[in-house]
Amino acid sequence: MEFKDFDISKEIKRAVEDLGFTAPTDIQAQSIPLILEGKDVIGYSQTGSGKTAAFGLPSVKCVDVSLSGKLPQVLIMCPTRELALQATDELRKFAKYKENLRVVSVYGGEPINRQFTELRKGCQIVVGTPGRIMDHMRRKTLKFTQLKTVVLDEADEMLNMGFREDIETILADTPETRQTILFSATMPKEIIEITGKYQNDPQMVKIDSKQMTASNIEQSFFEVARGRKKDALSLLLQYYQPKLSIVFCNTKKMVDEVVADLQSRGYMAEGLHGDVKQEQRTKIMNRFKNGKFEILVATDVASRGIDVNDIDIVFNYDLPDESEYYVHRVGRTARAGKEGRSFTLIQSARQRASLQNIARYTKSVITQKQLPTVSQIKSRNAHGFVNDIQAYSTAHNWQGCENEMNLLYENGLSDAQIARVLLTMLLDEKGVRKGTVDVPIEPKEKSAKAKSAERRDRKNTSGKKRVRNVKAEEKFKDIKMERISISIGRNDKVAPKHILGAVAGESGLPGTMMGTIDIRGKYTTVDVPKKFKKQIIHSLNHKTIKGKVVTVK
Repeated sequence: MEFKDFDISKEIKRAVEDLGFTAPTDIQAQSIPLILEGKDVIGYSQTGSGKTAAFGLPSVKCVDVSLSGKLPQVLIMCPTRELALQATDELRKFAKYKENLRVVSVYGGEPINRQFTELRKGCQIVVGTPGRIMDHMRRKTLKFTQLKTVVLDEADEMLNMGFREDIETILADTPETRQTILFSATMPKEIIEITGKYQNDPQMVKIDSKQMTASNIEQSFFEVARGRKKDALSLLLQYYQPKLSIVFCNTKKMVDEVVADLQSRGYMAEGLHGDVKQEQRTKIMNRFKNGKFEILVATDVASRGIDVNDIDIVFNYDLPDESEYYVHRVGRTARAGKEGRSFTLIQSARQRASLQNIARYTKSVITQKQLPTVSQIKSRNAHGFVNDIQAYSTAHNWQGCENEMNLLYENGLSDAQIARVLLTMLLDEKGVRKGTVDVPIEPKEKSAKAKSAERRDRKNTSGKKRVRNVKAEEKFKDIKMERISISIGRNDKVAPKHILGAVAGESGLPGTMMGTIDIRGKYTTVDVPKKFKKQIIHSLNHKTIKGKVVTVK
């Protein structure tokens, strides 16, 4: 089957062709016909299997542009701002040639007034996070009287973030005649309960897990001593000399640090993260696509939408927190049938275990390699230079330099000396012979004190009241934290996942950035980054957690 075989309009087929899609993935081939028939569908497939197009193409097709454009016909719920933006971008691409069709996204972490303006203009498709959708429902800026289809994307992740009550409230406010589509990577009991309550004779489409990364990607990892990752990255760049590469970091701070270090070593590198404004982000991406600089350093959030076919190597400078992020990162290379490489830097036995879990999840082979030595780098690059010289001598006229050669002879230089001097100049100019440092491959053995501290952290002695975010404490240890108080607590049967889901979902910040969550009887405190404290309070204040409107201070 190909996309042209689906019962979709010529305009949508043209848009799909522009995107380079030909054959649908398994989840698309099996679910799109059912959705087009108007059936309720449960799509059970791993992240990265093409679920956005599976619900996106039918969503665009089912829109009736003859109806009032002031009221949405399709509602798509996503767990995070980043996924909502990604789905919005994809849907707009699918609707490229469908006139008068608008897609609007609503999510936390952005001024709501801007979203009021977009909704007042009218739209047929709304994509958003549950918390912000509820906010618009309360303000009467989002009405569902014309709604035909509801899609729950990454439903299991929304439940993990504590959005079940919000989801049920939203579904209860939509017409009973609606079509309900649900996609999930796992199928916990809560999802079965939701499907039984809100779907009508749903059709199950289950896709068995397959290798989630392309077979033409060489995936390797390097174990590096603490504090030496920047040196290790430099060694790999010197040895492989990629024309274009992406370096992934987990935080904005680390992106800035890596960019500064690479630039100090003479590399052309630029950074991309959440603080980079959209206009500047577009300029950076255009410069990268056009080869104006060679190394893009980015966070996962900022990397959404990177569409470059000639990425030679993807570097995981930081090990991603989620397996899905690894899939997205690796998928940036080996596009359009080309080969590519993915290199991951790790620094501990725990990170090695995490990488092994990623390998099992993605059904990939990730092999360990040793970092190249300085002598190996110089030898490899020198051989490459010799090959370049031989190729140049064949393709170009190099015999027209008699006057220059005679001047060099008059200064007492022989042919061999001239050749050596020129080679040295070229090698130095290209940086092939520039000095660097050897990086210890094996990390140093941890002290007994450090091991004891790690064991204490692994023991969850906090019970149900107090939960430490150990990952956040380590990753953001240099960021000043301050405490906020939320007017909901143990008496309201709230759990840490409900608090974390609300804070992350409304503020648009990653949950890994939050610190200790301390749940008391009538209130809960959360340690948050000082620089984002006002943003978090503003975005979460008067929002709903587990059905209760909260105040935050």
